[in-house]
Amino acid sequence: MKKPDLVEAVMAAAGLQTKKQAEAAVDGLFDTITKSLSKGEEVAVAGFGVFKVMKRAARAGINPKTGEKIQIAAKIAPKFRAAKVLKEAVN
Repeated sequence: MKKPDLVEAVMAAAGLQTKKQAEAAVDGLFDTITKSLSKGEEVAVAGFGVFKVMKRAARAGINPKTGEKIQIAAKIAPKFRAAKVLKEAVN
């Protein structure tokens, strides 16, 4: 499912009149999650899962093409952990 399909589904599920309203709702949700994660906050949605940021330490790696050893810098990355209800619904 791509974003236009998601907008259609939200429009139908929420009973919204226009795609523009549904797209604003979808964009608002993703913007809020993004802003919260950029502040280092955790976003928990009951029955769905938890979005959080994880710190990854610097580490040594190998370039698979040349075999050369390289240093991979430390970084902060988003992570999602699915709730039990979501895992059960998928299986």
